[in-house]
Amino acid sequence: MQIPQMFDQYYLLLVVPTMLLSMGAQFMVKSTFNKYSKILCSRSITGVDAAALLLKSNNINDVQLEAVGGQLTDHYSPKDKKLRLSEPVYGSTSIAAVGVAAHEAGHAIQHATRWGPLVLRGTLVPVANIGSRFGPMLAVAGLFLSFPILINAGIFLFSGAVLFYLITLPVEFNASNRAIAILRSNNVLSEDELKGVKRVLTAAALTYIASALTAIANLIRLVLLSKRRR
Repeated sequence: MQIPQMFDQYYLLLVVPTMLLSMGAQFMVKSTFNKYSKILCSRSITGVDAAALLLKSNNINDVQLEAVGGQLTDHYSPKDKKLRLSEPVYGSTSIAAVGVAAHEAGHAIQHATRWGPLVLRGTLVPVANIGSRFGPMLAVAGLFLSFPILINAGIFLFSGAVLFYLITLPVEFNASNRAIAILRSNNVLSEDELKGVKRVLTAAALTYIASALTAIANLIRLVLLSKRRR
């Protein structure tokens, strides 16, 4: 019965706090988005128009813009070269819509310029998928079976997933910085409106930070369990 007790101890001390932080970040991004979705920008530019402007200002003509269902489902697909905007963003003239659309256009610009961290993150996708799914399973199985090689393999695989989460942070921050800089240089929004955009994008960034912290906490937990088992 010693192993379950160790699991509870490290899980409660390391993982649970970061999970609570993730829940708080999700609440914050939704509430901030809803708040600035009710504030319309002075130039009445829609989310899709803002995205198109950013792409055009960087001479990107091969990215297709399309609407998708749901809320906060906005994303850029490098594989398809499609920038998908959710219904509350695509045709809305709110500050939140313009900010989110511009942020996703920032990812398209990163892809077009082959920005290093984005390229690296792309190469880590298969590693992250395998590591996040099988890494903890292998490590836990190794702990119960007292099989060090299995434990190390699980930790190694999960480390790849953690690296993916860490690389995601500069990718997201850079996309937001690009978006704000281009919106400002093209006088799309006033400085007061840009402050609203920054709040929306900062709230969104907190969700990525929380996810990275949760992944790191899980990795530390596995390492500590491994050491204590030995």
